Amino acid sequence: MSILIRGGEVVTADDGKRADVLCEGDKIVAVGEGLEAPAGAQVIDAGGCYVLPGGIDPHTHMELPFMGTVASEDFFSGTSAAAAGGTTMIIDFAIPDPQESLIAAYSKWRAWAEKAACDYSFHVAITWWDDSVSREMEVLVREHGVNSFKHFMAYKNAIMADDETLMNSFRRAGELGALCTVHAENGELVYQLQREVFESGITGPEGHPLSRPPEVEGEAANRAIRIAEVLGVPVYIVHNSCVDALDAVVRARLEGQRVFAEVLAQHLVIDDSVYRDRDWDRAAHHVMSPPFRSSEHQDALWRGLQAGMLQTTATDHCCFCTPQKQAGKDDFRLIPNGTGGVEDRMSVLWHYGVGMGRLTPSEFVAVTSTNAARIFNIYPQKGAICAGADADLVVWDPEATHTISARTHHMNIDFNVFEGRKVVGNAAVTLSRGEVVWQGGELRTKKGAGRYVPRPPFADYWRAQELRNTAQVRGKVDR
Repeated sequence: MSILIRGGEVVTADDGKRADVLCEGDKIVAVGEGLEAPAGAQVIDAGGCYVLPGGIDPHTHMELPFMGTVASEDFFSGTSAAAAGGTTMIIDFAIPDPQESLIAAYSKWRAWAEKAACDYSFHVAITWWDDSVSREMEVLVREHGVNSFKHFMAYKNAIMADDETLMNSFRRAGELGALCTVHAENGELVYQLQREVFESGITGPEGHPLSRPPEVEGEAANRAIRIAEVLGVPVYIVHNSCVDALDAVVRARLEGQRVFAEVLAQHLVIDDSVYRDRDWDRAAHHVMSPPFRSSEHQDALWRGLQAGMLQTTATDHCCFCTPQKQAGKDDFRLIPNGTGGVEDRMSVLWHYGVGMGRLTPSEFVAVTSTNAARIFNIYPQKGAICAGADADLVVWDPEATHTISARTHHMNIDFNVFEGRKVVGNAAVTLSRGEVVWQGGELRTKKGAGRYVPRPPFADYWRAQELRNTAQVRGKVDR
């Protein structure tokens, strides 16, 4: 099947130009002006629109077992909702229980994901350590295309990785050419503060941000970054929500350390007033970790994104419906942590980023797609518009207006944290591997059409780093 996207402005992370895009099967085969449509080709008129690489959300949790329940969004509904918003690939997380085999957990998540409508890949979490974990990390990298491992510094007595685990895992990932990603919150501090806040009589959702102040996140981000510095490996800090964490990232990057950092669309536009809502259910629906912060943190995050100190945008999409949230009705510590957002990330970032002059269209492409593809080593298969790239494309209408609402979204959750926001800019057409999956306000996704995307390790880069570090030790290279 051939598809010609005609008459649009093709925007990549590097430039923008008037061009047509021709797709054959699941690949882009030509980009240029005045392309001829092959016989029988479907022609999509992109006049007045941009043509963008499909979005990549590098941080989602579909059907995650968590806090005594399971996230309401499965891989089919979640990737379908993503497609409606212009996102054509997600990177989810396989999270072993303590003492569970990494391979077993990865295999379990792969089976769940077979129903996905769009492409996907996995980070694998390191929740415990012994020699078997080290061996299985190598199997995942060499045989299954996993090039990133997640570390939760929070959630004590569950999946928290202590400093010993961080050091062992970071070192092993470096040997394998894999990237370490980190949820940076001091788990011991959170545990103690939760108890103190609850025992003081604060039991509602407002207790959640009180038990996770910005300093808790900043300390953990700095600690993870410094451990990575000592071991000579890069690190990726997920969902930075505050000045404290951003400062740690900026300082390290200015010192030349290889640190990558992510921000959620939610943290850029929602502030902590949501926890003081008198409607318990509405407040509880905003319980996620890290929590929403006051406006000065949002301003700093936007500056970090504009300056390139934050390279990727994500959602930490993890949906729990109202009855699930009500498990913590009498104790905020029991409210399942998570919000939705995979469908709205692109339109929210366009409206508040490009529409308000904070980002250019090319910068928008970089932070919603290309940077993630580059960091996780799948560029230019993903995140690009060029011959040979996957035909993951979005015809983006910069003038399309819609009001975000749980009544009309496609996510499997009965609440939307962006409820009532009127945004300008939205996906008119979404292609996943050359198939139209969203057009004219209609989903056309197919269960199981998505494919697993293996991500090769960064072996050449690591070998170069190792040689440089060895030379420094011998005094042959100045720092």
